[in-house]
Amino acid sequence: MSLSTQRAKPFLSPFELVIFAVLGALMYGSKVIMEWAPNIHLLGMLTMTYTLAYRAKGLIPVYVYVFLNGLFSGFALWWLPYLYIWAVLWGVTMLLPKRIPDKAAAFVYPAVCGLHGLAFGVLYAPAQALLFGLNFKQMLAWIAAGFSFDVIQAAGNFFAGFLILPLVKLIRRLDKNAGRVPGQ
Repeated sequence: MSLSTQRAKPFLSPFELVIFAVLGALMYGSKVIMEWAPNIHLLGMLTMTYTLAYRAKGLIPVYVYVFLNGLFSGFALWWLPYLYIWAVLWGVTMLLPKRIPDKAAAFVYPAVCGLHGLAFGVLYAPAQALLFGLNFKQMLAWIAAGFSFDVIQAAGNFFAGFLILPLVKLIRRLDKNAGRVPGQ
């Protein structure tokens, strides 16, 4: 077969394009629905679920969410940290062992999700400092002032984290029934 007749496999199949768009929209919709409860949301849980199910490609629906969030709420300075905050959780999730036993995963996944919620203010703080000219001491004061909200977010993320393992199994089963292998 000559090089001219070989076709490169696209990075995303049409199926994945649709699925990732829907999953990103689901993230945004869940955020809107949960706005009545400050700092309680399903975003960390969904980020980890998509990452565990789709591995590297799990970042795609996360950034669909980030884009939709900016589109509907405004691409303002508050939005800029979202460009990296969710990637941190994705990266930590990618570092978890692929074949972690279910009994361990049932505790590890909620713990990681909760820790991301607790670290949210710390992750957000460098952008605040750079964007608003805060020195290190002021940045620490900003973190301390928001710590109670981070604790609330950590608790919400922790409890939502118990949905990760069942949802990953569900996604894998649905993808298998659709004739595709998740994470590939």
